[in-house]
Amino acid sequence: MPAFRTQTFGKEERISSKILIDKLFGGGKSRSLVAYPVRLVYMKTERKEPGEPVASILISVPKRCFKLAVNRNRVKRQIREAYRKNKHLVRPAEGEGVAIAFIWFEKNLLKTSDVERRIVKLLRRMSENL
Repeated sequence: MPAFRTQTFGKEERISSKILIDKLFGGGKSRSLVAYPVRLVYMKTERKEPGEPVASILISVPKRCFKLAVNRNRVKRQIREAYRKNKHLVRPAEGEGVAIAFIWFEKNLLKTSDVERRIVKLLRRMSENL
């Protein structure tokens, strides 16, 4: 992967498959980590092609946490940016990938630096377990 692509977050890195989402939240092989107020659910996957990204992610901010869409979108943007800047921490074994879901469960907004610190903590803990 070229160096200029390492700090990007493209469409191919998002989870869009309902089957993969069901497997991720259906239990079984998925594992969960928490760094309040973010919960990370992850599961190892197989990469079909060598050019595929090593991780694909999903971000969920429930409506019960923030009634206003502008606040939900802000939190999603904070999580997405924190992941984009620190995705180099995700290192699965050769030929493997990982599906990751970030779930927010706090009713208050946090500063971007606080969100990033928690995302980095979760990514490091997940990488140790991969």
